[in-house]
Amino acid sequence: MKKILIANRGEIAVRVMKTAKKMGIRTVAVYSTVDRNALHVQFADEAVCIGEAPSNQSYLRGDKIIEVAKQLNVDGIHPGYGFLSENADFAEAVEKSGITFIGPKSKAIRMMGSKLAAKEAVKAYNIPMVPGIDEAISDVAKAHEIANEVGYPILIKASAGGGGKGMRIVEREEDLESGMKRAISEATSAFGDGSVFVEKYVKSPRHIEVQVMADTHGNVLHFFERECSVQRRHQKVVEEAPSSILTPEKRKEMGIAATKVAQACDYIGAGTVEFLMDADHNYYFLEMNTRLQVEHPVTEMITGVDLVELQIRIARGEALPMEQEDLSIHGHAVELRVYAEDPLNDFLPSVGNLETYQLPVGEGIRVDNGFEEGMDIPIYYDPMLSKLIAYGKTREEAIELMLDAINNYKVKGVQTTLPFGSFVFAHEAFRSGNFDTHFVKNHYSPDKIHEENSKHAEVAALVALQQYLEDKNIVRLPSN
Repeated sequence: MKKILIANRGEIAVRVMKTAKKMGIRTVAVYSTVDRNALHVQFADEAVCIGEAPSNQSYLRGDKIIEVAKQLNVDGIHPGYGFLSENADFAEAVEKSGITFIGPKSKAIRMMGSKLAAKEAVKAYNIPMVPGIDEAISDVAKAHEIANEVGYPILIKASAGGGGKGMRIVEREEDLESGMKRAISEATSAFGDGSVFVEKYVKSPRHIEVQVMADTHGNVLHFFERECSVQRRHQKVVEEAPSSILTPEKRKEMGIAATKVAQACDYIGAGTVEFLMDADHNYYFLEMNTRLQVEHPVTEMITGVDLVELQIRIARGEALPMEQEDLSIHGHAVELRVYAEDPLNDFLPSVGNLETYQLPVGEGIRVDNGFEEGMDIPIYYDPMLSKLIAYGKTREEAIELMLDAINNYKVKGVQTTLPFGSFVFAHEAFRSGNFDTHFVKNHYSPDKIHEENSKHAEVAALVALQQYLEDKNIVRLPSN
């Protein structure tokens, strides 16, 4: 594999290119008209414009991407995450074109892309699942029957998608019908598929996922877990590895369960098996993401393994160069997704120009970044600017490094999730490890950031006053 095309943009495109260059592989960037001067375009060896700014005219044009790959004699296509990364039809088209898709086979993507099909596939492996029904329904009477069987509260969930779309928590029987209608409508609108399933809602859940990697020689390894419980609108914002609550025994058990899920769909490449964990530390299979995860850097930091390099080596037909007993956890890593969003205004996107954009540096600090000072934030795509990662020998050290890094990350021109990150990492619930996916609902409000900002301003004013008085005294010293 001498040349790969990265079918993506932003920080993940740059991140894949860095590893490719390290491996001596040439890179091709694709870009939309609005991304002409983007960082991933500058970083690549070759770059081709594939369409207008809207993603359905550019980054979602699988036919155009394959056409460019053929013209430039590309050996492999890396999809990154988002866009076409979990599109089975695109993976299949790449396979048929004779180009290597750097990811799983289309069959595995298709199977794990449906939550119901995924549950059916792993059923034979005795992996714990949330009580509920294993078939898609749209009948309210059937939903009533299931809900009464498993007990309220229940969760209605779109079979075909994720990201919180087509999802409704129903606490009481009288709200079930309206919840079903809303979930089906939203799922139809978002995914073109209104099928939903009903399951017991796990109270105080924690979101724990296991990184797996499988080669074409029958080897499947797990690279331990990540905790991703701090979320807003069902989307992760803060991640860490390892989880602060898993015992070595539970870690091993969940790792083995994750490798079984991969085996259930003849998986190849990097994937993530997601679990919900309840207050009693029982875990339940949630779904499998058939791609590289946004939060993969924290796993890389604690294992010392370049997951993108392994993806490429597996795609080249190589066997995994290590065995399970070779892998161990060293230290602790935390990650903040730095979005151009306003945490003081319901995390709404904040578009504009990056008048100031200076990244933190230092030992234990990593920034997977997709922007430069002076660039505009386009309105067409996910508003992530970068991922800020801090690594320390202990969880406490990693958290303190992260707080320093946030303070040294200078952004003007747009609002970002940096203040929210400061709030999370300084909060006692997070620091103690006593939190769940309701962290934002239970602990966060914009007023609390306003309070913190006022305190900082007050301290800064006092320091400035003290300095002024000291300078004044120095000026008044009599001369000899």
